[in-house]
Amino acid sequence: MKILKILCVILLTYTVSAGIIFDVPKLPILNETIRVLYFHVPMWFTMIFLLFLSSINAYKFITSGDLSYDLKSYNYANVGVFFGVLGIISGMIWAKYTWGTYWTNDPKLNGSAVGLLIYFSYFVLRSSVDDESKKGKISSVYNILAFSMLIPLIFILPRLTDSLHPGNGGNPGFNVYDLNSQLRIVFYPAVIGFILLGIWIADLRLRVLKLKNKL
Repeated sequence: MKILKILCVILLTYTVSAGIIFDVPKLPILNETIRVLYFHVPMWFTMIFLLFLSSINAYKFITSGDLSYDLKSYNYANVGVFFGVLGIISGMIWAKYTWGTYWTNDPKLNGSAVGLLIYFSYFVLRSSVDDESKKGKISSVYNILAFSMLIPLIFILPRLTDSLHPGNGGNPGFNVYDLNSQLRIVFYPAVIGFILLGIWIADLRLRVLKLKNKL
């Protein structure tokens, strides 16, 4: 774990410095705002990864009844949603400078917002049940269903209709059209760095939660 933490610091330091200093392609409308890509998209990837881990641990709890899996599932969901909120905020700032508004009726934006609301409901559901075992069972089933709904909302439905986001509604994706070598040398390390940061934060929170449970 120590090696991963060191790697995380190195990659994120590189991402911030290179994201500011390195040249970026002069794309229409985007221009210098393309630098937000190094932070906005990796935050979403981190959210998806952590929510996937949350659903996996939810399944493990259902099959084993071990409350430690429920605790991990809850913890990963917390940190995952945190990165999702950061992704929404960074996306709104980026949208203001490229689309002229913080929010527009875009299927990917709306799908992301609905997905986060589904997970907010997950936390409300957990807080409404006192019995730990019952809370774990109900919320674990909901968690798995929530993740199964999140993927279509973010990745499938936006591709079926017009969208301002690359790779959706007939628009070419970054990997096909815009993500050239200048962007890749910063973008890929950023994705790895943010995912490692998410795991690190989740690990710290899990330790705190375990200590609280012991007390």
